[in-house]
Amino acid sequence: MNFATDIQISTLEDLQTLEKVPLEERNLPSSTYALLCESAERYSDKTALRFLPQSSAEEPSVTYTYRELLEKITRTANALSDLGVEAGDTVSMLLPNLPQTHFAIWGAEAVGIFNPINPLLEVEHIAAILNEVKARVLVTLAGTDLWDKAQAVIEQVPSLTAVLVVDLAGFLSEGLRASMVGEGPKYLQGCPVKVLDFDDFISAYPGDALQSSREIQSEDIASYFHTGGTTGTPKLAPHTHANEVALAWQMATCTGMDEDYVGLCGLPLFHVNAVFITGLAPWSVGAEVLLASPQGYRNPATLQNFWSLVERYRVSYFSAVPTILGTLLEQPSEGRDLSSLQYCLCGAAPLATELMRNFEARTGLVVIEGYGQTEGTCASSCNPLYGERRVGSVGLRLPYTQMRTVIVDESGHAVRDCETNEVGVIAISGPTVFSGYKQPEQNRGQWVDDGWFNTGDLGRLDEDGYLWLTGRSKDLIIRGGHNIDPQMIEEALYKHPAVAEAAAVGKPDARVGELPVVYVQLKEGAEVAEAELLAFAAERINERAAVPKEVHLIEQMPMTAVGKIFKPDLRNDITRRVVERELQRVLENSAFEVCVEVSKKHGQIATVKTAAAKATEEKIKAALGVFAFRYEVEAWS
Repeated sequence: MNFATDIQISTLEDLQTLEKVPLEERNLPSSTYALLCESAERYSDKTALRFLPQSSAEEPSVTYTYRELLEKITRTANALSDLGVEAGDTVSMLLPNLPQTHFAIWGAEAVGIFNPINPLLEVEHIAAILNEVKARVLVTLAGTDLWDKAQAVIEQVPSLTAVLVVDLAGFLSEGLRASMVGEGPKYLQGCPVKVLDFDDFISAYPGDALQSSREIQSEDIASYFHTGGTTGTPKLAPHTHANEVALAWQMATCTGMDEDYVGLCGLPLFHVNAVFITGLAPWSVGAEVLLASPQGYRNPATLQNFWSLVERYRVSYFSAVPTILGTLLEQPSEGRDLSSLQYCLCGAAPLATELMRNFEARTGLVVIEGYGQTEGTCASSCNPLYGERRVGSVGLRLPYTQMRTVIVDESGHAVRDCETNEVGVIAISGPTVFSGYKQPEQNRGQWVDDGWFNTGDLGRLDEDGYLWLTGRSKDLIIRGGHNIDPQMIEEALYKHPAVAEAAAVGKPDARVGELPVVYVQLKEGAEVAEAELLAFAAERINERAAVPKEVHLIEQMPMTAVGKIFKPDLRNDITRRVVERELQRVLENSAFEVCVEVSKKHGQIATVKTAAAKATEEKIKAALGVFAFRYEVEAWS
């Protein structure tokens, strides 16, 4: 295995030179397990993984060398084999960021298929995923809300034969463990399937070699990652071993990773970025991974102690989403030695230009904005570390990944490629792009041409190959046929010194379909009137149609577990506000209650409950029938 190249990518021409050697001639490992074996042989006693239970620079860390990491992964794989897991069988995981999480990920891929699950999903959605993948084993956490969710789904998943339970007792102080884990082994009682302690169980199996007779092929499915937010049954994206190994090679190549690097992992390990960008990629070159507490960035201590962790462990890089950068700006870094930091990789959501400039000016750190999706294993482009970073763009395509912007017809098929700087749908192809969702019905309209995945994002490619995102097709605010990019509004608000987060969405309007409004979360201790923010935005948005009609101050933006702003909740909220205003107008003093949700079949639905449903139905119809969203009227019982 040779993850190093002689070419430092700074331009599109450098990419094309590198690609003169076909990818298959680079002799990449055939599987993720083979990659880890080769790294263990090369970097045996070097630290591969360091875990900080409380994200404190002063606490003792738990470390694993490359040899020890591979041994744990191999023990896990052999234990799973003994539980009946074979090629094609799925091991699902409901865990926070722990060393055992990595043992489970790569051990599962060595003998079967790994399936991580977002712990914030509702029980019904977790059960739906487990049934879709026919999970044979579930790995989860003792004595927490994760175990509560696991217990709730076990009886709903007939394919499950065993549950492996991780106990935090070995990592946490008695007081901290009591607050997180509860009272001991109650989790072992009353379960209809075999329940085993993870660490005790895997310790009984050899760690020197796989006992399975399986020969992993590069095109074998390695994992099922789910996509989407926290509502609706998520789509499942299968990744092959070739997809994952290629992504590790791409990221190590483009970012200059080597064995002296330390990558801090704060994103959750059910997400592709944490697994590959601060996991497999650094391990492919002998670098160290620092796990900052089980909760990662969701642990306030991780953010409060962030700069001291960087100084103490000589962190080279970290991955984050824009909301994390905004929070880190508020953490004092003066007097800290941050010279080890090379860059921050930022993606998953559009990065406001003003936020990026403020962050770089405050920290002196280079922010490399990238772009990708689960369907492309993780990343598809990033600004070149060694070349020109064009602020506002998401950079050049990764090596061997192909990228187009296309005009599509109503069925989603490509009509033609876009001209230079012409906005169109972004389509990707290449060694990291999956072959389609596991659920066949989810694949309709997802391919603009054979092998070219429709990302659903809009963008343009400039004359030098840099990609500029112009919006998410489903996030566009459409005002009377005029497409408004919400990022234009958000960028303007981020320039205000009191604004921590801004998210623009469409407000239902009877005349033009949607009007732009923006939700704002202020920085801690800041005070500013909504009217002042409206005037501030109006002065800085040149496109008159895009000037927001309303600003709504909220205490906390709704977030996904990865830290992206979850706009469906905001769209539901603004629709609820519209419905309530209209009903207050027509129903006068009659009492009513409004709930707005999104259904998979019908999209957004507003449910109105009132005591006089029949008597008021015509008034409600007159008030709400002019809007595009669906509504239902129910009588209070």
